[in-house]
Amino acid sequence: MKIRLFLTAVFCLCTKILPASEPISLIPLPTSVQQGEGTFRFSKKVKVAVDAYPGDSILQVFSRFADGFTATTGVKFSNGKATKAQIRLKHNASMAPEAYSLKVTTEHVVIEAARPAGFFYALQTLKQLLPSRAAMAGVRLSAADRRPEAWTLPVVTIDDAPRFAWRGFMLDEGRHFYGKEEVKKIIDVMAAYKMNRFHWHLTEDQGWRLEIKKYPKLTEVGAWRDSKVLGWGDTKPDGERYGGFYTQADAREVVEYARERFVEIVPEVDIPGHSQAAVASYPEFLSCDPEIQHEVWLWQGVSTDVINVSNPRAVQFAKDVIDELTDIFPFPYIHLGGDECPTDKWKGNAACNEELKQIGSTNFRDLQINFYHQLRQHIARKPAEQQRSLIFWNEVLHGNTEALGQDITIMAWVGADAAAKDAAARGMKTILSPQIPYYINRRQSTLPTEPRSQGHGTETVEAVYNYVPMKDVDANLREKYMGVQANFWTEWVEDAKTVQYLMFPRLAAVAEAGWTPQELRSYPDFLKRLQAEPAYYDLRGVDFAKHVFGTR
Repeated sequence: MKIRLFLTAVFCLCTKILPASEPISLIPLPTSVQQGEGTFRFSKKVKVAVDAYPGDSILQVFSRFADGFTATTGVKFSNGKATKAQIRLKHNASMAPEAYSLKVTTEHVVIEAARPAGFFYALQTLKQLLPSRAAMAGVRLSAADRRPEAWTLPVVTIDDAPRFAWRGFMLDEGRHFYGKEEVKKIIDVMAAYKMNRFHWHLTEDQGWRLEIKKYPKLTEVGAWRDSKVLGWGDTKPDGERYGGFYTQADAREVVEYARERFVEIVPEVDIPGHSQAAVASYPEFLSCDPEIQHEVWLWQGVSTDVINVSNPRAVQFAKDVIDELTDIFPFPYIHLGGDECPTDKWKGNAACNEELKQIGSTNFRDLQINFYHQLRQHIARKPAEQQRSLIFWNEVLHGNTEALGQDITIMAWVGADAAAKDAAARGMKTILSPQIPYYINRRQSTLPTEPRSQGHGTETVEAVYNYVPMKDVDANLREKYMGVQANFWTEWVEDAKTVQYLMFPRLAAVAEAGWTPQELRSYPDFLKRLQAEPAYYDLRGVDFAKHVFGTR
C-alpha cells in the first residue's frame, strides 16, 4: 500500500500538460527540434502500423515499448492499417543506422528510421516528451492510477542522429562486485540516454569475476579475497571474506538484457598486468615465480605480480579465455586491458629474457606486445563470425605497437587527447576516455556529503559536461575517432548505491557529448534540462547526487 501511495504521489507531482510555449526538455539534446502548437492526446486504444523488417525486429522494438507503456498508462495498442493508424513506424532505408525522425501532430505520431536501433532511440525520445517520467522509468501503475487521458505529447518535429558511434560507460567489478540486477539498472539508464556500449571490466588484481569453464579455479580462488575494503595508506584490509562472480548463465542473461536495449557489451579481461587474482589461481604456469605464495590482492594500486607471457601455457590460457569470451559475448569487441603493466617480474625471469632476445628487442614492454600479437593471430584463425576486434588502453602505444597492425582500437585515458591523436596518426581507431574529467568515480564536489572516493571534488557535472571531444583534431584524423566513454573504477566504492550516487547525473553529461553536435552543446541549457531527471532517477530506484538540483 505504501509503495502504491508513493508512486501515485510521484505520478501526480511529475504529471502536467506541456503548453506549446514551454520548452521541451530532452537529454541528450537532439540535432533538430521544432516545436509547434497543441498536443497529441492518447486515447484508451491506439491503432499502430509498423513496417515490415527482417525478423520483425522493428515490431519487437515497438512491442517492448508498448508493454511498458500499457503497464504505466493503461493505453492499449492494436495493429491497424497505415492510412488509419494514429502511430506509424515507417522504414526509411536512406537514413543513417541510428538516426530517426519523430513527427508529432495533434492527430498522429510518425517515426522514421533505417534500423531497429533508430526506432528504439525515437521511442526513448518519445518517452521523455511525455508529461511524466513514470513511463520513461517503466513504472507499473495500478489500474486505479492509470489515466490514459492524462498522457499527451507536444506537437513537435525532431530530426536526430548521434555525433559518435561509440557512446560508452565502463564499470569495474574486479575491485568490488555488485551483481547482475545492479548492472541491469545501469544498462536501463544508459539506454534511456541513448548510450550503446557497456564496457564490463571483469578481472583485476583484486578479483576475477567471470566463470571460465576450462579454468574453474579462476572463480573458486580468484573471485574471493580476505578483505572487503581495499588497503591504501591508513586504510588497512579488514579481514572479511569477500567476493563474487558471474556464472556464464548470468553473463548471457545480462547480454540478452542489454541487446534488447541496443547496448553492446564489451568484456574486459585485463592481461597480462592487473592479473594477480588469475596468477593466484594458477601460479604453476601463470606466475614468473611459482615457488612463492600468491594470493588475491588486498590492496589498491598496481601489483607487480603479472602473467608470465613467455610461458606457452600462459599464452594458451589467454587463448582459451578469449574462446569462452567469444562464446558468451556475441559482439564485435573484446578489451584486453594493457594498462599499467609492470615489467619487474619479466626482468628477473630467464624465459622472458630469452624471448626478448628472440624478438630482437631490449624493451620489455615488447614482451607484452608480442603476447597480444599471438592472441590476435589466434583470433584471426577463427571463423568470421567468431572473430573479434581488440581494444587496449593507450599504454600499449609505448611498445612496438605496429606489430599488432592497425586493426586495433586504442582507448585513450592518460593524456587522452594526445594519446588519441597519436593512435589516429598511426592509423588506429580510438575512443576518448579522459581520466580528467570522465572518471566519474571521482568526487564531484567539495561538499561534506560526498562519499569517500578519489579526487578533490573538481570533476563536477559542469567539468564533465564542458569537456570537448575531438578538440583541435585535424580533419584527416577525425574518421579514426569512434566516440567517448565514461569510466567508473571501484577501489573505494563497496556498494552499488554509492556507484549510482557518483554516476548520476554525470553520466547524462557524457551521453550528451556522445550524441549531440558540439555546436549545440551549452552547460547552462543542459543544467535547465537536467532538472527533470530527479523524478526519473527516483522512479528508476537509483541514487544520484543532489547538489545540482536546487533544494533537493
